[in-house]
Amino acid sequence: MIKVDQDKRKLQKKASTLVEALPYMRKYAGETFVIKYGGHAMGDPELAKQFAEDVVLLKQVGINVVVVHGGGPQIGEMLSRLSIETSFVDGLRVTCQNTVDVAEMVLGAIGKSIVADINAAGGKAVGLSGKDSSMVTAKKVSRTKKDPDSNIEKVIDFGFVGDPATVDASFVSQCLANGYIPVISPIAPGEDGNTYNINADTMAGAIAGALGARRFFLLTDVPGVLSKDKELLTELDSDDIDALIEDGTIYGGMLPKVETCLNAVDRGVKGAVILDGRIKHAMLLEIFTERGAGTLIRERD
Repeated sequence: MIKVDQDKRKLQKKASTLVEALPYMRKYAGETFVIKYGGHAMGDPELAKQFAEDVVLLKQVGINVVVVHGGGPQIGEMLSRLSIETSFVDGLRVTCQNTVDVAEMVLGAIGKSIVADINAAGGKAVGLSGKDSSMVTAKKVSRTKKDPDSNIEKVIDFGFVGDPATVDASFVSQCLANGYIPVISPIAPGEDGNTYNINADTMAGAIAGALGARRFFLLTDVPGVLSKDKELLTELDSDDIDALIEDGTIYGGMLPKVETCLNAVDRGVKGAVILDGRIKHAMLLEIFTERGAGTLIRERD
């Protein structure tokens, strides 16, 4: 008798969850979500499987899904195996010709793995990169840094590291219209004919803007933007973020994540979410529950 009651409560809880999710399913049906996928979630086989299942579920309830993936740790591991030296400046990998060749190879393999996981979960995915159908044209990254000895600003040469210069999302839109889930590697050609490796966060934000996405999800290894008391801040606009940067609440590695989200919103994305990809079904919790699971960044009212 006790077991029957416990089973009934479990079923009632599941039914309540579905009832709570239904208005959000209606709200987002026909909309486009762009997901930047990376971090530890991508390296954990169980989380990778759950991510694929979540993506397929979103597609099945009528949401158009685009995945843009990274692969920094995997690239670093392959470079080490091949005895190719690499270095970082301000968080960006200095990329020579050999390094960008390795990056393109590794990112291609990662994309195929994600496609396979989504297809195995019942979806219909297709692997792409910024090179396909001239989707993205890259421009060489240019940064300056002050020399501590001479106090002179010097140009840093990152090699074949790029930023999106132009984005043509028409082919991605065609894929979505035909029921496909595009899985995109952050590799793109430059106007000079060279191949460039683009930061996956930046690439995903640019594609989200070009598509006019309803949501841009930045899956990371942190819960979102936290207050000084380590409480999750569930919703912010640009004024809030300026104040949090000013008082030191937002600092370090969170700064580029927030900047990526703000840039996506500036390009026309309705909202960008910083979300912990290590949490099971984090995207579903964010989308289909009232409280959400991460930090939503939207336009200033």
